[in-house]
Amino acid sequence: MIRPFSRLTCAAALLGLTALTPISSLHAANFNDSQRQEIGEIVRDYLMKNPEVLQDVIAELEKKQQEASTKAQASALKESHDTIYNSEHGSVVGNPSGDVTVVEFFDYNCGYCKRAVADLAEMMKADPKLKVVLKDLPVLGQESVEAAQVALAVKQQLTGDKLFKYHLDLMHSKGRVGKQQALDLAQNMGVDMARLQKDMASPEIKAALQENFTLGDKLGLTGTPAFIIADTVIPGAVGRMPLEQMVSNARKCGKASC
Repeated sequence: MIRPFSRLTCAAALLGLTALTPISSLHAANFNDSQRQEIGEIVRDYLMKNPEVLQDVIAELEKKQQEASTKAQASALKESHDTIYNSEHGSVVGNPSGDVTVVEFFDYNCGYCKRAVADLAEMMKADPKLKVVLKDLPVLGQESVEAAQVALAVKQQLTGDKLFKYHLDLMHSKGRVGKQQALDLAQNMGVDMARLQKDMASPEIKAALQENFTLGDKLGLTGTPAFIIADTVIPGAVGRMPLEQMVSNARKCGKASC
């Protein structure tokens, strides 16, 4: 038998449920093969009789992971504040001098983004003080990347309402959106196609996409759409009303949630 621990005390110590014995003293090197086997049996027996312990451990792990993620995201928001809100690579629509800014990371082939863009359009229509910054984050394949490259080049020629119309029409294109759909729409809107082709090949387009991917990694974004309002990341197509409430809160207390 293992001495001087009782079976329950040993199991509890191994699970980190008691401070009776420093965990360092339970290093595997301190036990022979027979003792290690018995410890394994003790732990298994304890967990079989008390499976709720595993639920508690998993819940605590998830809590700590979430706390770490939230802390890292807050740090990234602070560190990248100027890039998020003021980068020359972002497409600014709505009121450029608006008192509240909504930032959206999107992909032209994202179904949820197609739903969310309608919410943004209605918000901009109803709120003349709203500034919106659109950031291409093409995560759904090569077609998405190519559509983003065209759209970013179009930004060199279209601004404001015309740029947002291009964005809306491309977002509402049927089927998979790629380079050809983006080029056809640009031509229909009177864009200088020769200049567009030149701009698409420029280092600036590559830099814009790289900047957005870097931001996405820093912020821990796992998909699109993702919004930022008052230095708060809002993942997913949450709907118009929640977004409008967060904008209202930003005006009231400077935070997404007052």
